[in-house]
Amino acid sequence: MDNALWAFGRVSGIVSLVLFTGTVLVGVLARSGRPLLGVPRFSVTLIHRNIALLATVFLALHVGSLMLDSYAKLNVTDVVVPFLGSFRPFWQGLGTVAFDLVLAVVATSLLRHRIGPRTFRAVHWFSYAMWPIALAHAIGNGTNGTSRWFLLLAVGSAAVVVGALAWRVSSNFLETAKTHQGSLS
Repeated sequence: MDNALWAFGRVSGIVSLVLFTGTVLVGVLARSGRPLLGVPRFSVTLIHRNIALLATVFLALHVGSLMLDSYAKLNVTDVVVPFLGSFRPFWQGLGTVAFDLVLAVVATSLLRHRIGPRTFRAVHWFSYAMWPIALAHAIGNGTNGTSRWFLLLAVGSAAVVVGALAWRVSSNFLETAKTHQGSLS
C-alpha cells in the first residue's frame, strides 16, 4: 500500500503542476478579455476556475496521500509551516509555501464578494509567486525532479508561463492597451 500511496503522491503532484500551469495561462487569457478559440470571455473565466479547482483537488490529493504514506511521513505541521520537514526541509518548505499561497488564493476566491475585488486581486497575484515556487519544489524534492522527462516538462511549462506573463505585462495586453489609450486622451 505504501508504494501505491508514494506513486499516487508523485503523480498527483505532477498533474497538479501541469494543471496550475494551465490555470496561469488561461487566467492571463481571461484577464485579457480575449476569447479562447471562439469561446466567449465569461466561458474562459469558467474554464480558468474549473482548471484551478481541479488543480487544487490534485494538490490536496498530493498532500493527503503523502501524509498517509509511511515513507514520506508528512504531518500537519509540515503541510502548514514551511521549512520544518525532516526530508529536504528547504525543498519541502517551498512546497509548503506554495500550498499556503494556494490556500490564500482559494480562501479569497470563496470570499470574493465579501472582501471586494481589490483585496481579491491583490491576493490573487500570489498565484504568480506560487507557480515558480511549486516548480522549484517539484524539481528539488520530487522523486522525478531531475529526470530528463520531468525537466523537459518543467522547461516547457516554464516557457508557457513566462510567455503568458511577458504578454500580461506588455503593451499588447488588452487591458494594458486600454490603460495607455485612456491616458493619451
